[in-house]
Amino acid sequence: MQREAVEPPPGCDPDSIVLSFSVAREHAGLRLDRFIQSRIPRLSRTRAQIIVRACAYRDDGSRRRPSERVQAGERVLLVRPPMDEPDAPREFGVVYEDDDVLVVDKPAGLPMHPSASYHKNTLTYVLRERYGDGAPQIAHRLDRETSGIVVCAKHVEAERALKRCFEDRRTQKRYVAIVRGRVLEAGGRIDAPLGQAEEGPHVMMGVRAAGDGQSAVTEYEVVERRDAHTLVALRPLTGRQHQLRVHLASIGHPIVGDKLYGPEGAAPFLERIETGLTPALIARLGHARHALHAAALTMPHPRSEALLALSAPLPKDLRDLWSRLP
Repeated sequence: MQREAVEPPPGCDPDSIVLSFSVAREHAGLRLDRFIQSRIPRLSRTRAQIIVRACAYRDDGSRRRPSERVQAGERVLLVRPPMDEPDAPREFGVVYEDDDVLVVDKPAGLPMHPSASYHKNTLTYVLRERYGDGAPQIAHRLDRETSGIVVCAKHVEAERALKRCFEDRRTQKRYVAIVRGRVLEAGGRIDAPLGQAEEGPHVMMGVRAAGDGQSAVTEYEVVERRDAHTLVALRPLTGRQHQLRVHLASIGHPIVGDKLYGPEGAAPFLERIETGLTPALIARLGHARHALHAAALTMPHPRSEALLALSAPLPKDLRDLWSRLP
């Protein structure tokens, strides 16, 4: 999803947060609320209508209605008043860079894209601050709490090639996670389809019966064991939402710190929304964020096709966590 920041239209607070959505030909003729729903992941129709009524503008500052039909080539502006967004780390390491590709080591807690809660404290915004107009475009996604490798493209041709590479599964990814319990097997393969969870927050995924959900396969191997925890390496062979977290929970070894798929289910996720990340909640979770790191990625270079082998070391918070766990 491409979203660009622009100046607020006339009559709006100059410090407003503005998101611009260009209407592609395939979206021409959609109702405005349907168009916004298609551009923002996991947005309900009702929520899209509320957003349009409150925030949708034209370039001249006039307001828009949910029932309007969008036209190819126009841009839709969503304008929100300035907000006090949560703190997030804004520094990232550079793993690899050339004229076509930028690979960063994203810190845990930095969201990828703007959302209802984050705008300036996002990787997209920080990239624009560092590189200016034409900043590298992110080619895939990591959860906000997941640290590690993120691949970005420096121009349109590289962006197309990289996204096609991920879609065609020409990449090999390796994650590292700290999980609850002592994993007895040296390694294994989890082949369990995933779909929307039948209950719980709308972001939750769950294991589904064969033929009822999207295929999802994860290979894992034990790196090191403690009495009550295990450090595991993970290789996802598919790229489903929350795949690693759900798969590990499904075999009885949820990731330490996971607020959705841990021993308490989604209760910590809802508690965090209600009261914030309190010391008592962190103590129950075992860590302030889920202990998952995108550690390595192998892929062909978008121009030369030469194989790039990229790696990002385990961050300090996870090294410290592993050192003190029983």
